[in-house]
Amino acid sequence: MRVLVTGGAGFIGSNFVLRTLATRTDVDVSVLDAFTYAANPASLLGVDGKEVCEVIRGDIRDAELVERLVQRFDAVVHFAAESHNDNSLVDADPFVSTNVMGTVNLAKACAASDVRLHHVSTDEVFGDLALDDPTRFTTTTPYRPSSPYSASKASADHFVRAWVRSLGLAATISNCSNNYGPRQHPEKFIPRQVCGLIRGRRPRVYGTGDNVRDWIHVDDHNDAVWAILDRGEVGQTYLIGADGERSNLEVVGDILAGFDRSRDDFVHVTDRPGHDRRYAIDPESMEELGWEPRYRDFTAGLAATIEWYRDNEDWWADAYDAAEAGYAQREREL
Repeated sequence: MRVLVTGGAGFIGSNFVLRTLATRTDVDVSVLDAFTYAANPASLLGVDGKEVCEVIRGDIRDAELVERLVQRFDAVVHFAAESHNDNSLVDADPFVSTNVMGTVNLAKACAASDVRLHHVSTDEVFGDLALDDPTRFTTTTPYRPSSPYSASKASADHFVRAWVRSLGLAATISNCSNNYGPRQHPEKFIPRQVCGLIRGRRPRVYGTGDNVRDWIHVDDHNDAVWAILDRGEVGQTYLIGADGERSNLEVVGDILAGFDRSRDDFVHVTDRPGHDRRYAIDPESMEELGWEPRYRDFTAGLAATIEWYRDNEDWWADAYDAAEAGYAQREREL
């Protein structure tokens, strides 16, 4: 099986590539990545310093390139996306062009060449739930995106569905909860706090910190994607979650505990506009495929993640410095 992974030098994509190479000897993997700031070439290097698979440097917004490449593969797993909410509030244009138009290019090319497409989306397309709401997101939950980022992903989902229904595209969609694990860009919530603590900086928490996220280890997410590729039904949407609801305060407390620090040794900062209150995934659609998460103990998975960042400062140091400079600039402009 020949698989093209878009965004394969990013967080979830690179972990998908490495896990696939380690567990699926019957799969030949290639990567298409534009290598924006969020990608890290080091994520795709083996111990010998060579790239672990074919890596194509190119942009999914390049329709001609996408059409030419897709013909070589049996399936495309589409991770490539602009994905940072704060950045989308400053400038929505890259999110529209990459997340919407890039996905449309892939849908067109896959339909034209009869190539299977799996589109990786997010639970943020559903908006948020009240903190005391007993329900969770399901495959029938209406879309209510809150940020330009989540709106762009919602739009991409709809375009994929339109191509399935009207233009013969063989595609599946997955909406996953918040991922954590190794190789995540240090602008994101968990690695930002971890890397900051390694550098001697106290964690930052938006607003009250009561906001709840549903956490899943990146390996569990990627195993779920393979379950969909192997056993999923074309045209269907699958929700991937690990029953991992935790407030931001709890997560920061767990991180601090991992550094033998007091759980309340953090700084409150001004909340961001439109900050979603709670995400929660009902994973029933994945359980029907026989998938279940391996990392059920969040603190154990978090401890391993912290250890990875301790051991790999060369991987994240420059990206962390650049991200913090960007945050500082935005704070000065407020």
